[in-house]
Amino acid sequence: MVDTRPNIIFITTDQQRFDTIHALGAEHMDTPNLDRLVNEGVSFTNSHVTAPSCAPSRASLFTGYYPHTTGIYRNGDRWTRSWVQDLSESGYYTVNVGKMHTAPYDTEMGFDERYEVENKDRYLAPIPAGEPPLPGEKFYLDEWDRALQAKGLLKQQREFYRQWDDYEKRLGAFEWELPKDAHPDVFVGDFVTNWLNRMPKLNRPLFMEIGFPGPHPPFDPLEEYTEPYLDRELPLPKMSPEDLENQPEPLKALREHNTEVDHDSVVHELDADESRLHRQRAYYYANITMIDEKIGDILDSLEANGYDDTVVIFASDHGESLGDHGHIQKWTMYDEVTRVPTIVWSPSRFGSERINELVSLFDLGPTILELANVPIDETVEAESLLPALEGDDSWSGRDFVFAEHAQDGILRETELMTMIVSNDWKFVHFVDHDDGQLFDLNDDPEEMNNLWDDPEARDVKEDFHRKLLNWRLESGLQAAGWAEEYR
Repeated sequence: MVDTRPNIIFITTDQQRFDTIHALGAEHMDTPNLDRLVNEGVSFTNSHVTAPSCAPSRASLFTGYYPHTTGIYRNGDRWTRSWVQDLSESGYYTVNVGKMHTAPYDTEMGFDERYEVENKDRYLAPIPAGEPPLPGEKFYLDEWDRALQAKGLLKQQREFYRQWDDYEKRLGAFEWELPKDAHPDVFVGDFVTNWLNRMPKLNRPLFMEIGFPGPHPPFDPLEEYTEPYLDRELPLPKMSPEDLENQPEPLKALREHNTEVDHDSVVHELDADESRLHRQRAYYYANITMIDEKIGDILDSLEANGYDDTVVIFASDHGESLGDHGHIQKWTMYDEVTRVPTIVWSPSRFGSERINELVSLFDLGPTILELANVPIDETVEAESLLPALEGDDSWSGRDFVFAEHAQDGILRETELMTMIVSNDWKFVHFVDHDDGQLFDLNDDPEEMNNLWDDPEARDVKEDFHRKLLNWRLESGLQAAGWAEEYR
């Protein structure tokens, strides 16, 4: 019997903000292929991550459970299981090309084939959970490293960028000086198209996860992609003295830490001049345009090789601060970090629509399982978006979305940070601090005015405290069986 289930291509980027796609309102962006997905597909324009950093967000996305259920709260936490295994066992041929950020990096995760490409700046293997770092940790060479090695090349990385005379002024923005096909995002895109063009088409459906390493820093596009952005007006960071002063202590400490340590080759400056901030954003946006070009190649290869009944899903694991609110990278609960592009494209199955209701990024997991006719465990905390895709009038989105992150080597001044977002409010709680964040999203959509200590907002704040308690209790009951088995 012929398996008639759709092929599913799941494309993820790393650290891509929502406001980076032209068709979704970012007029400064050149993203013709993502625009095509938006214009011909379904875009969830109010989609939020469950954690503001890579591994906990991805582990949540690929399991359907919150970080406090998976126990994966920070980068480097051991992660070896996902619903990809369920797809594989149901008959899908499962392939990963690019970044997943599993730990260990090369764990099988249910894939029939894995060609992992990790962070641009990373070369050490992760330390096993519970063990201290040791001298001479194991070096880790992924598919990209090996390809460069075969060409006699060594990737651009922090230890070499630090030798640049103006490294301290770069804000993480560097020119890619190696050949174009040596760039990690080009390498991943080319690897996918080569696989689609050269591998025989199977008699069973394909699930392929494509993980682009960019636009995660270092911000390192080729010059040909940066030039148009350098010549145009771009949005610059938004912040104010009141905004900076009214942030909770853990976020003030985070800002300070990122000015002292050059994580991922980014030397962060709170008072950088506009020309350097403009360059930083130009390079970040140019990296997205590079990825967009590779997405176009992938779409062409799918069509050329007969993958007619295919659902393409595009999303990012979290956003990027880019100086907004005085921050860089992630580890905060501002909209620039928690809200991400989320697109489902299949013109033969779904119409073209933009859906503004609240959804959570990990809802894509059960959506994929339902598209594949794979049973969904009753303990799963994510919710399928298939009713929304099919235009079910009874679907109304989530009332609240949640995100959380535990203390790590960068977010150091709190044991746990938790966010709740409704259509009207954002609430950010720090378990070991009396201060937090509360934003009226109707009056203050840019989250500049923290109402945490405003007497007129006291009832709202207390109501969210109760919601936080009830959510954790209900989650513990719902996911108890899975958590016990998983751990």
